[in-house]
Amino acid sequence: MALIKLTGDKYPKQVQFYQAIGRYIAYGGARGGGKSFAARRKAVLLCLNYPSIQVLFVRRTYKDLKENHLLQLKAEIGHVCKYDNESHAFLFPNGARLRLGYCDAEADAIQYQGQAYDIIFLEEATQFTEFQFHIFTESNRSSGMMHIKFRPRMYFTCNPGGVGHAWFKRLFIDRTYKGKERPENYVFIPSSVYENKYLMENDPDYVEALESLPEVRRKAMLYGDWNVFEGQFFVEWRDEPEGRANGTHSHVIDPIDIPVGWKRYRGVDWGYAKPFAVGWYAIDHDGTMYMYRELYGSAGEPDKGVRWTPEQLAKEIFSIEKSLEPKGVYIQGIADPAIWSKGNGESIAEIMEREGVFHDPADNDRLNGWMQVHNRLDWDDHGRAAFYVTTDCPHFIRTVPLLLHDKTKVEDVDTKLEDHHADQWRYVCMARPIAPRKASKAKPRIVWNDPFYDGKKEPAEYGFMRL
Repeated sequence: MALIKLTGDKYPKQVQFYQAIGRYIAYGGARGGGKSFAARRKAVLLCLNYPSIQVLFVRRTYKDLKENHLLQLKAEIGHVCKYDNESHAFLFPNGARLRLGYCDAEADAIQYQGQAYDIIFLEEATQFTEFQFHIFTESNRSSGMMHIKFRPRMYFTCNPGGVGHAWFKRLFIDRTYKGKERPENYVFIPSSVYENKYLMENDPDYVEALESLPEVRRKAMLYGDWNVFEGQFFVEWRDEPEGRANGTHSHVIDPIDIPVGWKRYRGVDWGYAKPFAVGWYAIDHDGTMYMYRELYGSAGEPDKGVRWTPEQLAKEIFSIEKSLEPKGVYIQGIADPAIWSKGNGESIAEIMEREGVFHDPADNDRLNGWMQVHNRLDWDDHGRAAFYVTTDCPHFIRTVPLLLHDKTKVEDVDTKLEDHHADQWRYVCMARPIAPRKASKAKPRIVWNDPFYDGKKEPAEYGFMRL
């Protein structure tokens, strides 16, 4: 393997990024950690050290590409490389090629199909959809131009949030894998503005600006917290492992025994090409709602349904309730009013009723429905919410916290995302509405979960803030 000589200012986490070994290597989390500089420098070093290597460097839009990288690269290497305007590529004397690309819409990704790049950089990776990510992985293969064995790889830089937050978090933060995905292929190196000596010394106002951001954005941009991010719809959501046993400051709890006397509901959001979502709920005598079981029609790919017929879904619901629910317990079904549409024949609701599964039409007022959901997520002074979901519902826990505000209807969820569980949950909340809870007067909880904290100093002394 050719020796990469590091030049210029570099910080410990940047060195880790330069030296990391893996199929997919990600660097980022917080703002100001020197991610873009590190990615650009890594791309140049690869081209200098590997003759004939083919490198693709991608941002979401051409404007971002030009402002953040093209102009800088022309200043840095323009005197030794030829820049080809037609292909947007820097041509190195040793035959290496660094192409700059952009991929705004999903359709733009098609242009890269059939091409081969030994190295691909996705800058601001969470701005790319999972479809775009997969298209680039298909193009990340040996170009056949090099005369030595070289294992293709991809590099990523990003911050929390954006349309790609879910797939990136699953692979690099939660490290939850499926199929032939292998954990050893995914490397994540967290960044922090506090490690960037240049910014700390020369632009302290930028650091103060990050520290002054609103709470949610500050957690994401300053601390690289992947559980909260700009645009998140359910900002109240918390999943704290230490709170799962008793539901204190955690909406996710351990499985519980449901007393026979609690009122029970079933929420249904129908889906065929996209997933259907079914949730079972119990309401205790204080009005607290517990989701204790789910049935989710996912085909194992993002937002792709299993294509069950209404008969299949109804039979499965009937079987689950017959075998798992106490005998004689009544479950009130609530479903999207759209399933009563007859279309060209029998409605979905009528088909399910024929199989012994009955529902009432939900109140589908979306804005009031989301307010009911927010009311239940709010915390009281004792750290208790009016809604909990057990760990028996992994798809609910996976999809709901990642939902974003719609860009135009800001009080609504972005319906292009995987919102099916959220919808059936909303239907049930509207069937059992509650008044807004009084604002909590409890002091903010101290949260400290940063990889740069050494455990020896107070966070404030170390340069961080308590949340």
